[in-house]
Amino acid sequence: MLVVKNLSKKYEKVEAVKDVSFEVYPGEIGVLLGPNGAGKSTTIKSIAGLLRFDGSITIDGKENKTIGAKRVFGYVPESPAIYESLTVWEHLEFIARAYELKDWAEQAEKLLVRFDMDDKKKMLGKELSKGMQQKVSICCALLINPKMIMFDEPMIGLDPKAIKELKDIFVELKNSGCAVLISTHIIDSIEEVWDKVLIMNKGEIKVNRTRAEMEASGESLEQVFFSVTDKEEGQ
Repeated sequence: MLVVKNLSKKYEKVEAVKDVSFEVYPGEIGVLLGPNGAGKSTTIKSIAGLLRFDGSITIDGKENKTIGAKRVFGYVPESPAIYESLTVWEHLEFIARAYELKDWAEQAEKLLVRFDMDDKKKMLGKELSKGMQQKVSICCALLINPKMIMFDEPMIGLDPKAIKELKDIFVELKNSGCAVLISTHIIDSIEEVWDKVLIMNKGEIKVNRTRAEMEASGESLEQVFFSVTDKEEGQ
């Protein structure tokens, strides 16, 4: 479970995120939507423990920067963190050693097969295309069997088959009890899978609704998104 309470972040005089609070529960797919500059990336990096911030963030009941939280937390950044001189397989081995995983090789093989990377195990990071790097990043995050996982613009660079595979994985993670948070500005990419939507603009969460609440209102995700962002742009 992810709990964000009163998250705020300033860059000099600019308040990028203002008193943001939300939760993503086990077995729930939360989607963080917003235009460029809305504060999504700052929120994501704060959750990942990459920024200092005011407020509180806990993962599985533990403060997000603790080792206990990081052991159960998977993160797929927008720009894959790939080592140029490691092979695809060595990236997975590195994660397995860092997290002290046992019997991980079979799971790693299955992940590579799902993303058509099983024949590229010996390729170096510097030889991989952007899409391949993204696939390796996703496989590394999934290898630890996280209780909470976060994806930042995960569809960028992926081919259609990989996008379909990733959407299937979102649902599998949800069904296994994992809390899933996906940050994106492409509404179509998550339309089929979300359970809770968080629409962010100008550093604030403007909408926090479940799919059931949205369906009861008769509004589409796209309608609500543009009603919030267009209205504020017109102010």
